[in-house]
Amino acid sequence: MSGEKVFIVTGAAGGLGWATVESLAARYRARFALIDLQREPLEARAAELRGRGVEVDVFTADLSSEAATAELVAALRAACPRVDLLVNNAGITHRSLSTRTGNAVIRRVMAVDYHAPVELAQGLLAELRTASGCVVNISSMAGWMPVLGRAGYCAAKSALHQYFETFREEVRGEGVRVLMVYPSFVATSIEQNALSGDGGRASHRQSTVGRVRSAEWMAERIVTAVEKGRERLFPRDRTLLGAYLYRLFPRLFMKQMVKEFRVELAVTG
Repeated sequence: MSGEKVFIVTGAAGGLGWATVESLAARYRARFALIDLQREPLEARAAELRGRGVEVDVFTADLSSEAATAELVAALRAACPRVDLLVNNAGITHRSLSTRTGNAVIRRVMAVDYHAPVELAQGLLAELRTASGCVVNISSMAGWMPVLGRAGYCAAKSALHQYFETFREEVRGEGVRVLMVYPSFVATSIEQNALSGDGGRASHRQSTVGRVRSAEWMAERIVTAVEKGRERLFPRDRTLLGAYLYRLFPRLFMKQMVKEFRVELAVTG
């Protein structure tokens, strides 16, 4: 990779990751490093970009594996002399009560949603410093308040929030920025591929609150927030009100949350 801007996006083959890549590619001339679990769909996306004259490299990695993530970091460092933007978008979730969720599921969710973003940011810190780059972490409003049937996911996103809020202040003086994105409900494959308590595919319907936004809608707001130098991006809908309600009147929030997500209590698998 030469001296132009370098944008790295995980979970780039579809959903919010791909929408973010498209939004960035429409605004900037840069070289992209696209990361995903499956090579075939990733290569198809890369071919789309190359057809538009965009320089792109692809990297496949299982971000639930510490060893695979370390190998990815080494490959990225070898390819990228600078990192202007690291978008930690890849994520998984589960839809299962905590009492019916295996330890392996919790560990996998935590590995992908928390450990991998941390390891990528730390591993690429020198390249981020070189470019005075920005780390964008796709968190969730579930990191701010409990959501029935998502205990492991809530825990991972809460950990992501706490880590990078601290990280931001520790690297601020070195020119590295952090944008924390807290979406509400976005139409992506993360919920379609949600894990069940035994590690299979969750079969019951997703419980939602408020409007489900498109990935393209969310991606445009993320890129605009990066351009404006914002540090946090929150939704302006019922979930933000829910976060305030949880802080001020937690018992009232819990009653309302159970009402909204009651379907989770009926799931036995």
